[in-house]
Amino acid sequence: MIWLPPALLTGISLLLMLWQWLEGRLFPLHRRVRGRDYAPGLTLLKPLKGSDAATEACLRSWLTQNYAGPVQVLFAVSSADDPVCTVVQRLLARHPELEARLVVCGERVGPNAKASKLAQLEPLAQHDLLVISDADVKAPPDLLTNLAAAFQEQTVGLVNPFYRLGEPTTVAMHCEALAVNSDFWTSVLQARRLSPLRFALGATMAVRRETVRQMGGLRVLTDYLADDYELGRRVAATGARVMLCPVVVDCLNAPEGWRHVWKHQLRWARTIRACQPLAYAASIVSNPTLWPLLLWAVARTPLAAQILGVCLLVRFLTALDNQRRLCQSLVHWKWLWLAPVKDLLQAAWWGLAFLGNRVEWRGTRFRVTRQGRLETATDQ
Repeated sequence: MIWLPPALLTGISLLLMLWQWLEGRLFPLHRRVRGRDYAPGLTLLKPLKGSDAATEACLRSWLTQNYAGPVQVLFAVSSADDPVCTVVQRLLARHPELEARLVVCGERVGPNAKASKLAQLEPLAQHDLLVISDADVKAPPDLLTNLAAAFQEQTVGLVNPFYRLGEPTTVAMHCEALAVNSDFWTSVLQARRLSPLRFALGATMAVRRETVRQMGGLRVLTDYLADDYELGRRVAATGARVMLCPVVVDCLNAPEGWRHVWKHQLRWARTIRACQPLAYAASIVSNPTLWPLLLWAVARTPLAAQILGVCLLVRFLTALDNQRRLCQSLVHWKWLWLAPVKDLLQAAWWGLAFLGNRVEWRGTRFRVTRQGRLETATDQ
């Protein structure tokens, strides 16, 4: 009867995978608002560090938004010597009609460099809606219109669009892209079905300035690694709702290898484990490749082999459909063979998340302490 536990977990993981796929099918992905009548003033906060081949296109997409209301754009760097300053200055010169500026935020108010910049930009914001976005995000022209539309409901405090990893150039990046484009967004919808969202998606977040004031300002995020999770948690704690926007943005990254992806995923795993230890511990049950593979390894029967084959087929088909819906394309279908590889790597990251609390972020080593707080490691 040694095969019974993996058989049970195989059945559970298969059901969870199908449920997750169904949540993706039910969500109105890519749906746009029709009118542009509601266009309150908003301020874009854009923390930057370094640049690559995609940086200029990503930043330009925010300066060319088709938005009817007033927009203020605040770019932030830690040093005037950062090479991204040249890119920003070139874009600002091409768009003198915009209320946009580059701000040097030399003060470090916490271990999280991104949140430190945001805290220094916040007092400069002129409008009641704040939009926070990472440097590698390329936005569709109607993003601000769709984000703002959600705030017509007074109970809404924060709105996120989904994001997809676009233009992967290495095998490692295709593996990470499959995790995001096929699995992550549907897992968010699955979590939303279980309870109201109490976290945010960090690529782009729109939030009411009044809600930020109620939670103590953006400075409260500077001690946390997962500033997006903490922002969503604190917004929800004020009684405001965290909402999802059907519009999708692209995240464009420079070529990355397995070493970078491994560190990134391990950092993410240890952060989630610190923030939600019980939920993260239970997440291993939903691994759609680990359990049928273990069942086959233990039982070694034709039936176990058939179950493994069926589970892998369902895994490929649901991943393909999830990716097609998010990316509106099947261009990456030939990389679907990475799905079980990603699942097994995910199991490894899950285990390592409980075996340590050290992470590396932008070349600096940290300890992730209780509730995701950051402390600089002393053994660098």
